[in-house]
Amino acid sequence: MEMLIQATQPSPAVLLLKLNRPEKRNALNNATLQYLGQLLQQAEGNPEIKAVVLTGNNQCFAAGADLTELAQMDAVALRADIRPQLWQVIDQFSKPLIVAVNGYALGAGFELVLHADIVICGENAQFALPEINLGMLPGAGGTQRLGRLVGQQLTMRWAMTGEMISAQQALQHGICCQISPSALTVQYAVELAEKIAQKAPLAIGVIKQSVKSIAETSLSQGLKLERQNFVWLAATQDRQEGITAFFEKRKANFKGV
Repeated sequence: MEMLIQATQPSPAVLLLKLNRPEKRNALNNATLQYLGQLLQQAEGNPEIKAVVLTGNNQCFAAGADLTELAQMDAVALRADIRPQLWQVIDQFSKPLIVAVNGYALGAGFELVLHADIVICGENAQFALPEINLGMLPGAGGTQRLGRLVGQQLTMRWAMTGEMISAQQALQHGICCQISPSALTVQYAVELAEKIAQKAPLAIGVIKQSVKSIAETSLSQGLKLERQNFVWLAATQDRQEGITAFFEKRKANFKGV
C-alpha cells in the first residue's frame, strides 16, 4: 500500500501525505482510505508530529471514488462496506489536518477535503459533487458536511447539478480559507502547519474539538464545552509557560503537558 500515498516530513513536526494514484487521478479506493487512516493513526501516536498536510498532485487532488470498485457492489454489498468506518478514522484524527488542493477535488475527493480542519486552495482548484450524473448522491458526508458549511440552498444546487465550484467560490463560501498560486499551494500549507506546530499542542487539540462541536451541538452546549476546555487548560504546564513567557517577553517553550 506504500505506493498509494507518499509520506514525507518537510520538518520534524509536520507530516506531508501525498495521494499517489496518478493513473487513476487519485481516485479513492478502499485501500487508499485504509492506508490514509493508518498513517493518521501513526501520526496520532507520534508526539513529535504536531500537524498533517494532505495533498494530491498539481492537476488533481482526488477525482472521486474508484468507480471500478464501486461498480461491483450492489446494495447488499454496500451495506457491509467498510468505507464508513474508514471515513470515521479520518474524522477522529485529533491533530490539525490541513488539506492543500490543486486541480480537481470531485465526489469523494471533495468529501475528503470536507474532513479537513483547514483548506488551502491553488488558483486552479475545482470542486464538485458529480454523483448525480451517475444516479447517485454523495455518500461520504457530502450533503451533510457541505450543507453545514454553505447552507441548504447551495448544497441543493451543487449536489443536484454536479456543477463545478471554482477556487474563488470555495473561498467566498468558506470551503477554503486561502487561495495561493498553484505552484505554491503545498508550500503555503506546510508553512501554516509549521506555524501551528509551534503553538501549545494541548490547546490546539481542544480548539479543534470545540470548533468541530459546532456541527453537532446547540450553541448553549457548545459554549459549555468551550468553557470546560478553557478551565481544563488552566491545569496544564503549557498555560503557565505561555503566561510566564508573555511577561518575560520571550518565546514560549510548549511541551504538551
